[in-house]
Amino acid sequence: MSTPSASSSKSKMLQLPLSAEDLRGINSHLRALTPEEILAWAVDHLPGLYQTTAFGLTGLVAIDMLSKITPAGRAPPLIFLDTLYHFPETYKLVEEVRQRYQVPVHVFKPQECETAEDFERTFGERLWATNEDLYDFAVKVEPARRAYDALGVKAVITGRRATQGGDRATLQPLEVDETGLLKLNPLFEWPFAFVEWYIDEYAVPRNALLAQGYRSVGDWHSTSKPGAGQGERAGRWAGREKTECGLHRNYYEMQEQADKAKAAAESFPISTHVSVSA
Repeated sequence: MSTPSASSSKSKMLQLPLSAEDLRGINSHLRALTPEEILAWAVDHLPGLYQTTAFGLTGLVAIDMLSKITPAGRAPPLIFLDTLYHFPETYKLVEEVRQRYQVPVHVFKPQECETAEDFERTFGERLWATNEDLYDFAVKVEPARRAYDALGVKAVITGRRATQGGDRATLQPLEVDETGLLKLNPLFEWPFAFVEWYIDEYAVPRNALLAQGYRSVGDWHSTSKPGAGQGERAGRWAGREKTECGLHRNYYEMQEQADKAKAAAESFPISTHVSVSA
């Protein structure tokens, strides 16, 4: 296929779904671009574009880059999945980013839950320890799919990078998941050192916990300070063979696991059969 460059003067949104040949051609084009150019291309060519972010460093770099390459108020809106177990410092950062970049932040929580107490009345205490897959589905996967359906999302910008390892080691600039959702990984080739350099160079807001020795910040119950010489995500799910929260795992497998847990526990009130925007 003929792939327009990031500097195209005329926007041309991609027609979905993409064929495997189209996707290969697009990735061949994007791999030669800088992250800023990838983002500029995405703004011009990806329909229904949003940025799903937990306000980690890579996501913050993308937010800052987008603020510089799009007109005021035209950057892709943000989607923040509030698990109800974030650190206070994370919630403060969300507001700081909202104010600095004047970008809409759509917040989605576990269904019919406003507080951690609401969640625990429904699922019991420490669900992350008693049924990790069900926890991931309830706080991340189901709210994300509900957000995509409600907002008409067809493509999301992620903060994933190949050097984070695990399932991310073979990342491409653009991927299509099993539901048809497009996932753009603009900083897929950047090492952590580049991310840190950009954050410092442009004084990008960051989570205050990073100054205390944390490197990757998620829920308070599953985040710790990594040891000396450990990787950037070593402080996430320490002691467990886990590299993803569920958001980037196979949606249908996660749904099936949640359905089984629901049948076993008879205490899972949210609808796991959500409609999917593709």
